[in-house]
Amino acid sequence: MRIVVKIGGAALDDKDLLHKCAQAVTDMAREGHKVVVVHGGAAALTRTLAQLGKTSEFVNGLRITDSETRDVALMVLAGRINKTLVATLNALGQLAVGLCGGDGASFRARKMRSNGTDLGFVGEICSVDARWIEAIWQNGGMPVVSSLAPGADGEYYNINADQMAAACAVACHADALVFLTDVAGVKDADGTVIRWLDLKTVMQLERAAVIGGGMLPKLEACQHALRSGVGRVRILPAAHSEVLPELCFSRVDLGTEVMLA
Repeated sequence: MRIVVKIGGAALDDKDLLHKCAQAVTDMAREGHKVVVVHGGAAALTRTLAQLGKTSEFVNGLRITDSETRDVALMVLAGRINKTLVATLNALGQLAVGLCGGDGASFRARKMRSNGTDLGFVGEICSVDARWIEAIWQNGGMPVVSSLAPGADGEYYNINADQMAAACAVACHADALVFLTDVAGVKDADGTVIRWLDLKTVMQLERAAVIGGGMLPKLEACQHALRSGVGRVRILPAAHSEVLPELCFSRVDLGTEVMLA
């Protein structure tokens, strides 16, 4: 199977949790699956910006990104976080190759707005060339992709990592897309995790303002992936990443499975 796993949140800040997630994707690769890891790093980026005296602002879960913030994002996401994750996988015996969207022109972005708001250097993926991912797979490696990509103007754009993962999954014709998160899953108005969530219910929850913030771009990414041919989409708590290999062949009663209908 072809599987895209997005790692974000606390898993990138907690060394033990990062190791656990890396072990899970390594186990999947050893079972013969072709795995791509896409990662975020919003918390680390926010901390670094604060150290530089910059305040982070968000609109609908997306960071407003001026040129200085974008440059810091390149340093933090494509630099320290990407290379730490690559080193963790290599230490487990899984060859890993770090990429951002500019490497081999693998991902191209265009500037995006949110409800008419100018977010600065925030983009959305408009094209993907999966040949480099395929080449890494063919040589026994695991691509590790950070969520930045250049536009036609040659400028790098900050990409929401959930949307980056969805675009990657679609381009790779993935059988499954899994989001490893800090939360137990998507919750209803009573705070109960919804195990099986169809897109119609997603829209109802959005209209009722039951879901918001960072969950909005995540569910938009789920919708894009499913409607573009990705077989399964699961939101899974990173603390239980050890069940990842089981997702390929059995029903796991953790997190939220997002479905077309």
